[in-house]
Amino acid sequence: MEVIVPFSTDRPKSRLSDALSPDERSAFARAMLDDVLDAVAAAGGEPRVLATDAVDVDRPVTVDDRPLTAAVNAALDARLGADGDERDADGPPEPVAVVMADLALATPDAVERLFAAGRDADVAVAPGRGGGTNAFVASHPEFRVDYHGASYLDHRDIAAEVGASFAAVDSHRLGTDVDEPDDLAEVLIHGEGRAAAWLREAGFALDASEGRVAVVRE
Repeated sequence: MEVIVPFSTDRPKSRLSDALSPDERSAFARAMLDDVLDAVAAAGGEPRVLATDAVDVDRPVTVDDRPLTAAVNAALDARLGADGDERDADGPPEPVAVVMADLALATPDAVERLFAAGRDADVAVAPGRGGGTNAFVASHPEFRVDYHGASYLDHRDIAAEVGASFAAVDSHRLGTDVDEPDDLAEVLIHGEGRAAAWLREAGFALDASEGRVAVVRE
């Protein structure tokens, strides 16, 4: 299954600015991207980075500097649409997945669960905390995305409007995207890859001395 991994090269992870410098945010974002690509490949997926500018990775890269919704919908048009260049005209479209690049807790098992749900339903979505859409698999030719606001609810409604069967994938690992400084604790607690290692090498650690787990920098 092809898996599109959107990645912004322009001021990545700006909401981590209180914890990381611009160069550190770029390095940390890249570590998370590499973790996601590894998890997808280990789950049997074929990852393709959808980047806002050129990025040096050992995977295919498509550059599209449009906003996320427009860029992902263009990719879905090419793969699921009736006139898509990559669709087999003699049969139904193959499922395509979209997995965000900041899912630092993603594992092959979690991605495999997403794939399995996407084989059973026309649209399978792994919601993020707060109602976002962290990952999905779609095979319905009319399904398109809208990432504004509580996009999980929007995508469930869009699936219903086009007559697509829908499944929710309840996954802590796929549901945890790293946007805010408090999210770094999740990476230090549960992370198993490059992103967690990068944080530790940068001096970040967990402190529970005040009765709650907090992230500190040594």
